[in-house]
Amino acid sequence: MARIIIHDYAGHPFQVQLSRELAGRGHEIRHLYCESTHTPRGAMTRRDDDPAGFEICGISLSQTIPKTNFVRRFRLESEYARLLAAECERFQPEVVLSANTPSIAQYQLANWCNRNHVRLVSWVQDVYGLAAYRLLGRKLPLVGHLVGKYFIALDKSAARRSDAIVVITADFRDLFVKCGINSQRIHVIHNWAPLADIPLRPRENEWSNKNLEAIETHQADGLRFLYSGTLAMKHNPALLLELARLLQREAAGELIVCSEGAGVAWLAKQAAVEKITTIHCLGFQPFDVFADVLGSADVLVAILEPDAGVYSVPSKVLSYFAAGRPVLLAVPSENLAAKIVVESGAGLVVEPTDAAAFCQAARELLASPEQREKQGAAGRHYAESHFDIGHIGDQFEAILALR
Repeated sequence: MARIIIHDYAGHPFQVQLSRELAGRGHEIRHLYCESTHTPRGAMTRRDDDPAGFEICGISLSQTIPKTNFVRRFRLESEYARLLAAECERFQPEVVLSANTPSIAQYQLANWCNRNHVRLVSWVQDVYGLAAYRLLGRKLPLVGHLVGKYFIALDKSAARRSDAIVVITADFRDLFVKCGINSQRIHVIHNWAPLADIPLRPRENEWSNKNLEAIETHQADGLRFLYSGTLAMKHNPALLLELARLLQREAAGELIVCSEGAGVAWLAKQAAVEKITTIHCLGFQPFDVFADVLGSADVLVAILEPDAGVYSVPSKVLSYFAAGRPVLLAVPSENLAAKIVVESGAGLVVEPTDAAAFCQAARELLASPEQREKQGAAGRHYAESHFDIGHIGDQFEAILALR
């Protein structure tokens, strides 16, 4: 049995499920995550049935990491890198699995692991350097591209010094092969959602009764579209506004947005200016009611910016599958999430730049309860067929060199 740090900067639900699974197999697991980001998280406190060798530790900074103040963000991520290395020093792991980690922290983690002869497995959810190059370059054309190139260099260095790399889509494999990494060190494991934590729930449930009935402009009739998760730089809240306009024009239902941040503030402001009453922004919801939140919807919505389609796969879609609701998805067609939705028949996919197609897809779902039921069932079937944590645990044990 091994001493393992599983580090998931974001604190997502399925990474901590993996930690619990490996701890249940007798490994000593310390699960680390960043407490100073403003984002929804999974079950990040100990449960009564957790294995004895399982520990969760949040790393806190001097302040919350901002998403728009880049200078302060990079300074705080550097502070986080130092604290992460200190946690590794205290625990003295035999192997580290690191996911969702910004470039600076991942680079410093690779330094620590190499100095201390600790096996490092990098679990690549987003290609941060490439994201920075494209998104910052668009906002700050000269400086942004230079900063992006710096982070790309950090990512390449950390990847080269990793003993193995787990990527969530085969589309990422070529990026690392081009960095000179042997393809045999690169393993593809698709993301999943923790099925046990997202059981099928009725539309009218304790959460919906408590939170929706209290809204003055709540639409008792019509369909309920719901967006859950972050609204960050790589998202386009204008699509959600178009959907709310459609629902108001046609008196067809309402849009619930369970999120926070700049995108949500923009949505609320625009809705107030235009007197749109079909959109309700409720903020992030606790993970212990997540199944009820998703279950309260008739249609679940996810969006991703065009540039992000190359390097990001929205894992919220997989949670939507588990909830057994159809997905309305606006992402580039080459994105893995788009391919899975199309191949599984779990919803409708449009390009994120095509607002008219987005609204037409919403109309199609509004018009056909049979289609919604069929697509929701297809998503749940996909989840039950692909999200077996026992099989996933076997794969990670092999990659971590524990078997």
